[in-house]
Amino acid sequence: MVLFNKVKDAKIILGSSSMARREILKQMGYHFTIMTADIDEKSIRKEKPEDLVLALAEAKADAIIARIGITGHKEENAHPTLLITADTVVVYEGTIREKPSSKEEARHFVKGYSGGCAIVVGSVVVTNLTTGIKKRGWDRSEVYFHDIPDEIIDKLVDDGVTLNVAGGLMLEHPLTAPFVDTVVGTADGVMGLSKSLTEKLLKESLESS
Repeated sequence: MVLFNKVKDAKIILGSSSMARREILKQMGYHFTIMTADIDEKSIRKEKPEDLVLALAEAKADAIIARIGITGHKEENAHPTLLITADTVVVYEGTIREKPSSKEEARHFVKGYSGGCAIVVGSVVVTNLTTGIKKRGWDRSEVYFHDIPDEIIDKLVDDGVTLNVAGGLMLEHPLTAPFVDTVVGTADGVMGLSKSLTEKLLKESLESS
């Protein structure tokens, strides 16, 4: 309970512009501020999706820390400041998919999910800016789809939201949701921020503080 209260007392920064991640963190009951990391994600390449999402989330954390500085958060007896960064990719038939580069690519991505399965791999990195401790982890979910009609795919792509999410996969979109058969894992993990993993890492980041 003491550790739980320490998390609630901490100042939390969400290092993401994702609306879905904001909503998930709100649902978890946290108050937080938002900062975004300006990094060249395409310059960071890894063969394994787990390695890629961890490397990207760590790069986002490093970019934000470089901007705000870590030393200013080491005041004695101050409430800890915790920075949360995350990344997500979709794996389809063994190929890593990040955000679509065009509507044509988004349409190709979503059409492939019709009647099939997409694997979503997401990372969370929590950096305790007061102590410098960094905790990291990743999770994996599988999303199985019913057949998605072409007209639904066209509407979804024309909406433009598929360009802003990994693999063009937006589970919570009202056009997508009716065609989701089963999620093996968690919906929040698919949407970009696993609640259980985030909670675990927030607590671990405070264990030595």
